[in-house]
Amino acid sequence: MKVADFIAVFLEKKGVRHIFELSGGMITHILDSLNQNTDINIISMHHEQSAAFAADAYGRVTGLPGVALATSGPGATNLLTGIGSCYFDSSPAVFITGQVNRHEQRGDRPIRQLGFQETDIVSMALPITKASFLVNNPDDIPVILEKAFQIAMEGRPGPVLIDIPMDVQRAQINMPVENVIGQVTKSIDPTIIANVIADIKQAKRPLILVGRGIRSAFATQQLIEIAEQLHVPIVTTLLAVDAIPFDHQLRVGFIGSYGNRWANIAFGESDFILVLGSRLDIRQTGADTAFFEQRVIYHVDCEAGEINNRIKKCIPVLADVNTFLKDLKFVVITENFTKKQDWYDYINGLKIKWPDNKELTVAEDTINPNIFMHQLSAASTSASAYLADVGAHQMWAAQSLEISDGQLFLTSGGMGAMGFALPASIGASLALNKQPVVVIIGDGCMQLNIQELQTIVRNKLPIKMIVMNNRNLGMIRQFQDSYFESRYQSTYWGYTAPDFEKIAAAYGISAKTISRPDEVDAAVNWMWNTNNEKNPVLIQVMVDPHTNTYPKIAFGKPITEMEPFAKPIEMEGT
Repeated sequence: MKVADFIAVFLEKKGVRHIFELSGGMITHILDSLNQNTDINIISMHHEQSAAFAADAYGRVTGLPGVALATSGPGATNLLTGIGSCYFDSSPAVFITGQVNRHEQRGDRPIRQLGFQETDIVSMALPITKASFLVNNPDDIPVILEKAFQIAMEGRPGPVLIDIPMDVQRAQINMPVENVIGQVTKSIDPTIIANVIADIKQAKRPLILVGRGIRSAFATQQLIEIAEQLHVPIVTTLLAVDAIPFDHQLRVGFIGSYGNRWANIAFGESDFILVLGSRLDIRQTGADTAFFEQRVIYHVDCEAGEINNRIKKCIPVLADVNTFLKDLKFVVITENFTKKQDWYDYINGLKIKWPDNKELTVAEDTINPNIFMHQLSAASTSASAYLADVGAHQMWAAQSLEISDGQLFLTSGGMGAMGFALPASIGASLALNKQPVVVIIGDGCMQLNIQELQTIVRNKLPIKMIVMNNRNLGMIRQFQDSYFESRYQSTYWGYTAPDFEKIAAAYGISAKTISRPDEVDAAVNWMWNTNNEKNPVLIQVMVDPHTNTYPKIAFGKPITEMEPFAKPIEMEGT
């Protein structure tokens, strides 16, 4: 069997239904084999970065590795930002790049390049992949592909890269396709489980902090069942705002640098925290780490290096969250837990005192982004997922979207890559069998991968695009207000955005623009009417350029102290 044919058949047998790529000479063998030998849907993107983001979202939604292909040289290097996004946000993915023929590789020669577009992508990708392989022996292909899928999914999921020279792709091998090797699960020390339960019972203000690890383990239902037994409220990180429905009685809110003020206060005033699949990074806790060490914290994570990394004195639980929750549930169902009513009442009081829709002061005739997110949610019950890009709109969405049971929320967290959401929506919609998804994106982010509007139209995807157009790079503009005396270089000065309604029309996408609060309900309902329900549409939402993102941690202070009422004591380092 030709190696390229083997790769194609292998991918199909692993359950891959869509792959994302931008064609190039060094992957033509694989693309032809996919076309001739499989029913895999080849989604041709307009930039390799977009292909990588689409694969990222596909992997998050399905739990199977998203697959993206790129040719050698610039094609391969263009994947790197998306590969990094998969790595930092724990998305399973396999990236396959073409490489020049083996006889065209420079090897140990003291030169920069021998073959045209020859680039050592394996070395470049190593720091942001779980593994990277250069295949110089055709007979190694079956084992490497098997390893790539296993590595991408085991433990903390992430990306794997396989670089295959063109002459290897057309070589002949005679090997069967094997099945994916299963994961081995281990039980948790019963003493740890007993201690967790004892400390929860003793705590007066307990919380569960949920991170992306719960979503990547597909463990949201187990989490909620156990939390309901324990009567412990849940706060979430940015990548886990969809881990518990908006209207669930145990949901407190979203914590972090731009978290809901009431959630940050509750987080800061808790006396017990069970951390499930969260890294406790600086955007979750603020810079004052000593503030957090004055309470009982159990940190459950599948990577030892993440525990007691920034926040010290955590009780370490090195485990997969599924295993931990299974073992915890086994004991929890035999115990009785008392609801801490005073704690519930206090949190509910904070929500009433600090509502998200009152954090911003905007003119009466302009759109308040937080209020808009609630209106968008009310109209978008048919959406299977929300995808937010990176910037002020991302935080407005995380603060105020009313995500219902079964809806997903995808965004770029650790990489924080502008341009993520539009191509990621393609991967998400396809992973969800072309169900509609909502993209929330800023005018700056929209211009990074705007070319994928054509991919959306060509594939007839029901993607609903909300462009929050404040005509500047708002989050950095706010940063310049705080630290650079409102000198808006490259955010407002020297920056422009087009009329996205006209851009959409050029691609054949129905679109409209709104700028006043009284236009919102009609627009978001129009997006879902009978004519638009199964088609892509775009709404351009004009926002005042000086609309800020509040609340925001006053950098250098504890997480409970947030702008605009508290002021930072040092410049943000991240």
